[in-house]
Amino acid sequence: MRLPDRVDNWIDGASRPAAGGATMPVVEPATGRVISQLAASGAADVEAAQAAAVRAFPAWMALGAAARAERLERLAALVERDLERLAQLESADSGKPLALARTVDIPRAAANLRFFAEAVRAWRPDEDLRAPHAVSRVIRRPSGVAGCISPWNLPLYLFTWKVAPALAAGCTVVGKPSEETPLTAAAFAELSAEAGFPPGVLNVVQGRGAECGAAIVAHPGIPTISFTGGTETGARIMSVAGPMFKSVALELGGKNPTIVLDDADLDAAVAGAVRAAFQNQGQICLCGSRVLVARPLHARFRDAFVERARALRLGDPLDAATEQGSLVSAAHRAKVSSAVERARSEGGRVLSGGHAPDPDSLPERVRGGAYYLPTVIEGLPMACATNQEEIFGPVATIQPFDGDDDAVRLANHSSFGLAASVWTGDHARGMRVAEGLESGIVWINAWLLRDLRVPFGGVKRSGLGREGGDEALRFFTEPKSITWPA
Repeated sequence: MRLPDRVDNWIDGASRPAAGGATMPVVEPATGRVISQLAASGAADVEAAQAAAVRAFPAWMALGAAARAERLERLAALVERDLERLAQLESADSGKPLALARTVDIPRAAANLRFFAEAVRAWRPDEDLRAPHAVSRVIRRPSGVAGCISPWNLPLYLFTWKVAPALAAGCTVVGKPSEETPLTAAAFAELSAEAGFPPGVLNVVQGRGAECGAAIVAHPGIPTISFTGGTETGARIMSVAGPMFKSVALELGGKNPTIVLDDADLDAAVAGAVRAAFQNQGQICLCGSRVLVARPLHARFRDAFVERARALRLGDPLDAATEQGSLVSAAHRAKVSSAVERARSEGGRVLSGGHAPDPDSLPERVRGGAYYLPTVIEGLPMACATNQEEIFGPVATIQPFDGDDDAVRLANHSSFGLAASVWTGDHARGMRVAEGLESGIVWINAWLLRDLRVPFGGVKRSGLGREGGDEALRFFTEPKSITWPA
């Protein structure tokens, strides 16, 4: 498939270059080649997008939930129609296996659109309340222009996770994908016009986070900000948006525990833990990067886990047999490599991986890619930097625990609290452990098992607010109470 020569903004229903004409390269991380040029947008482009969104807002809000839902369903059908093209774009600029983009990323993007179309049809945001002395009606209306900033690890998957509820609720959107992975958001914006979205309802600005993203956050006419990304960036967003009294939802980092109790099915737990640690090359905020195993199972589990990690197939993302693609960039690989060297200096023993693969072991097309071997490390205390800081790559630590209380103590020894998984043969026991975990999301005998109706988000440094289901629709609306005498 031919990739686009350039990727521009989508503002007011049309493709536009950056106001200053600047561009930046888009690199295919699996090969190291420049594959396109991206509009390097700034404050002037955000201003144009926000103005278009303001103009479009009254009519989009007045259209009503049913008509907005119908547009979202049309857009979902177009995403499904173009699944192969979108999957190839996603694989090219993220480095993930094409098979993963085909079966997870793009289908989930369509599912997000369909889910929020159905959700807004069923939603009853207005409520009548009666007291002996007063009658009240609580109404909710869309909050206006929403700034939706999405990350590079699951590009279209998470872009739609934000824009779908915003659009369903009646907001207009100024969206920004990561500059590392801009291709599918640009294609999606064009599909929105084909689906019948009026100009200005969905705008996509491209460029660096420090310039384009910062301009969205700082714009006084964008009262709602939804961001997924790193915790440090989230803190900077709050430092700007907080004094402006904006509504902000932050889905940030994780240092998620996988807990294997002594009654777990060993084979199922190993398979689940390997998937949780290494899917998408470990570049998912939900990945289980701290593996905690009951001491009676520890040695057998560790050996099986390491064997499975070593067996994961690195290769060309276009090859259907590839299980591990490249990391998102050479710069990110350098960060992962540095983190592993730090683990060694902290006394960690590398049981598998621990370095980039020999280029000669890779297919010729991808020998210049940003690959890193799935890495397992043991022998580290929970307080060390490796166990406390998010690496966001194919790196997992493993250690034993003694009893359920010890497992919970170790799991909660973190400034993050996004997700956890518990593997056990006793559901009631799993529930007791889950209730003790300081995590916004807990799976029992599963990982990344999603019901889009449930709240999604973390505690502590993993974020602020919740996405998913009615929580998302509430976030993109504001309540108003109207009261009169009974």
